Order: sequence, then structure tokens, then C-alpha cells
Amino acid sequence: MDQKTHWDSVYTTKAPTDVSWFQPEASRSLALITAAAPDRAARILDVGGGASRLVDGLLDLAYSRVTVLDIAEPALQYARQRLGARSTLVTWRAADVLTATFAPSSVDVWHDRAVFHFLVEAADRRRYVEQVRGALSPGGTVVVATFADDGPLRCSGLDVARYSADGLHNEFGEDFELLQSEREEHRTPSGAVQSFTYCLCRGPAR
Repeated sequence: MDQKTHWDSVYTTKAPTDVSWFQPEASRSLALITAAAPDRAARILDVGGGASRLVDGLLDLAYSRVTVLDIAEPALQYARQRLGARSTLVTWRAADVLTATFAPSSVDVWHDRAVFHFLVEAADRRRYVEQVRGALSPGGTVVVATFADDGPLRCSGLDVARYSADGLHNEFGEDFELLQSEREEHRTPSGAVQSFTYCLCRGPAR
């Protein structure tokens, strides 16, 4: 089963509030984004945002240039239905982050909670970082969250990679400046606890 089929299936067989990564509020991501990009006109890309409620929080804070990208169209549809009329304020992209086309320097804040850790092949991780480098504006911000090095080994039936803050930063390279890292103990809808690593980096000034 390819990635698109897998994730379409997840969101057609489960409610978005039942998946393990569901958060009623994306408070940690919001705090990192607002600290790094106080300008409400910042161009924010939420990779793998799907049905996440991060976009709700960004709109509540008056961010006006938000794009949500997800490989699963059903996940995006959930979010559009939830937002109702406000969904027209957001750009929605149903695409694979590894193959999507991004205009150069078109993203000021690249956010990803729980996509990067599914890239278990080194070639896919290199491609992902290439995509970040091409899309990010000079000195732009990257917020990436993955399972911590003591987090789960699998998620949604797939193997994952786990990271310490240093390990995650190293995937991007020394020209990405690690500004902040945090650990989160995420409680899933079923009550399990999963450890996450968050890294906030400043991209190359070029």
C-alpha cells in the first residue's frame, strides 16, 4: 500500500479525534510559532496538518497567510468542514511533501508535527530537507516535532524514526541554527503517553 492510500484509509476509517496524534489544542506549536514569527502576515506552512486544529489557533490569532498541506485529502476535508466559512481564509494543498512543488523562498515558517518521523529512509529525509531549503525564506523558521528517542517505535501501523533534539537538528545541518528545543508528553485519546521532541530552528540566511 502506498503512502497516499494508507493515509486516505486512516482518515476514512477513523474520526480525526480518535487518531493517536490528536490534540484538542496545538498549544506548544502555537507558542513556538508566535514567538518566532509575531508578524501576522508571516507565510506559514503546516506540513501534514490535515485535520489538525493548529490552523484554528492560527486563525484565532489573526495569522492571514496559512497553508495546510497533507497527503490525505479526507483529512483536509475534515478541517475545512470544521472551520466552515473560515476555511476560505486558508490555502489547502493535497500533496506529498516530498514531491510537492514549492515556490522558492515562499515560506516564512515551516511547521511539521509528526510527519518527519515517518521518513525512515535516509533518501527521503534528505529530500525533505531539500524541500525545506528551497521553500524557506532567508532566515525563516522551522518548527519540527517527532517522537522522542524514548517514544514509540511504530505509529499507525508504520515504523518510525525517533530523535533527541541534537539528532533531529543534525538531520537539517549546521547552517540551521537550533534556537530552542522542548519535550512534550502527549496523551493520546486512548490514554497512552507518547514522548515528543520539538525543535525550533532558524534557516540559512543565504
